[in-house]
Amino acid sequence: VQLQASGGGLVQPGGSLRLSCAASGSIFSINAMGWYRQAPGKQRELVASVDISGRTNYVDFVKGRFTISRDNAKNTVYLQMNNLKPEDTAVYYCNADISHIGGSYSRYWGQGTQVTVSS
Repeated sequence: VQLQASGGGLVQPGGSLRLSCAASGSIFSINAMGWYRQAPGKQRELVASVDISGRTNYVDFVKGRFTISRDNAKNTVYLQMNNLKPEDTAVYYCNADISHIGGSYSRYWGQGTQVTVSS
């Protein structure tokens, strides 16, 4: 299984970016999918998650600015980020809790995509 993240880049404060993360490989089903971020010198932290039913969870510092969504047919999770702030600068990682044929279950991580918010 591979998770391929894309969509990061350099944006000015107040700007927007949309991250995508597509899962591929031996997948029976995907339960929760999510986005984390890690800024330099800080621990990786949860940003948002979405379960298989579409229920979402956000941390307080992104509520009202970020929107997580998923396309189950494409095994893809998105993160729409609006009104970006310099403190949103970090490497963003996607993850997915994946069940395989045969019953095994694992959490997978994408490779990370850099988001830099700066004027």
